[in-house]
Amino acid sequence: MTQYAKRTIRLLWGLLLMALGFFLVVRANIGLSPWTALAIGCSYLTGASFGKMMIAVSMLVIIVDLLLKEKLGFATILNGLMIGTFIEIIERMELIPLMSDFLSGLLLLLLGQAFVCLGTYYYIGVGLGCGPRDALMVAIGKRCPRVSIGVVRSTLEGGVLCLGWLMGAKIGLGTVVYVFGIGIMLQLTFTALRFDVKSVVHEDVFDTIRAFRRNSGL
Repeated sequence: MTQYAKRTIRLLWGLLLMALGFFLVVRANIGLSPWTALAIGCSYLTGASFGKMMIAVSMLVIIVDLLLKEKLGFATILNGLMIGTFIEIIERMELIPLMSDFLSGLLLLLLGQAFVCLGTYYYIGVGLGCGPRDALMVAIGKRCPRVSIGVVRSTLEGGVLCLGWLMGAKIGLGTVVYVFGIGIMLQLTFTALRFDVKSVVHEDVFDTIRAFRRNSGL
């Protein structure tokens, strides 16, 4: 199996885990993460499924990334397409019930966060580009050099959360748990797996095409 085939399998596995994690957060029913809230809000507004709206929102963000001239990798594009597709498949299986009390909802939300973090480890580790939303954060950060990247991220996610809420998405205590807990859990996951995210060198689409052609002798 070629290097890129292995990396693609690892990438898709990571995106599947992330999709499962996002779906569990929705089924927890105690409050949504910002981008999930936006997709759910769009779903309420259009009548389309949650998974389809995840794809639509991601594709819109990728278009904005391109307009802002941010470099994108194959993983960026697959992130936008496959997470929503995997959510559609998981939803159709009807294996995960909607939680009806706070304690079970909290446990399911934390489990969802764990899957998102583990999926992020596999997904980022292939070095084929960051996610559409991270690329947008970086692009905005470059254009606002006097504003810290943390403020850029918080403002972006706060705006997205407000849009989702205005469209009817559920915002609750689970939203607070997710927003403040995801960073801690992500750091714990990376530490446990001895993964240094800062050491990953990402390829953009053209880098990958050139490397693939070299390795395949084309």
